Amino acid sequence: MSLFFIVSTVVVVIYFLNSINILAEYERGVIFRLGRLLPEAKGPGIILVLAPIDRIVRISLRQEALEVPPQDIITRDNVTLKVNAVIFLRVVEPRNAVVQVSNYVYQTSQFAQTTLRSVLGEVELDELLSQREKLNLRIQDILDKHTEPWGVKVVNVEVKQVDMPESMLRAMAKQAEAEREKRSKIIHAEGEFAAAQRLTDAARVLAEQPAAIQLRYLQTLTEIGVEKNTTIVFPVPVDLLAGLQKILDKK
Repeated sequence: MSLFFIVSTVVVVIYFLNSINILAEYERGVIFRLGRLLPEAKGPGIILVLAPIDRIVRISLRQEALEVPPQDIITRDNVTLKVNAVIFLRVVEPRNAVVQVSNYVYQTSQFAQTTLRSVLGEVELDELLSQREKLNLRIQDILDKHTEPWGVKVVNVEVKQVDMPESMLRAMAKQAEAEREKRSKIIHAEGEFAAAQRLTDAARVLAEQPAAIQLRYLQTLTEIGVEKNTTIVFPVPVDLLAGLQKILDKK
């Protein structure tokens, strides 16, 4: 009788020790008791799982990064691209993540691939390149609505890389070069216009003050004389030129 008691005690102790489960801070245990889901997930810390009556499924609450493989996209302006993305998600309701879906990571990946193709196929190439943040938020909103019943929260979506054909890259380079040339010509024309305005103002001042042109003439002679060159200057009186102009006007 004592031997039976000892053996029974040892079996009970071993069973009790095997029933102890330790869950980390980021883990939750979803318990099925006789196949029925318990109302609340267990953990963190020490919990008892009374096998074979109970069965535990461990779920991590940490954020996960899910990479969406490159997808063939045809934009609204008929440009073929290869686009991939990365999705950041985490479980907020462990019970739904176990009961409502068989593999929430796989199904989120499949939804992400179809959503990426459908959303980016509705925009033009320029919008895809310039408004990526807006498209990221739109994709995140669509995925979050799909995964909410599973107890999964899509934290962020980022379009990671856009691969364009070589011909499209060359066309974009030519477009950028033409745009820069256009801006260069506009700036040059604006400079010519500003210079013409200043010359007009200077001519108006010289016309109002005849002595000013003589001073400007002398200043030019001074500037030429400073440099060592072979320039020969023949001074011509300004009054002589003015007299000739009057004679020509009378004729």
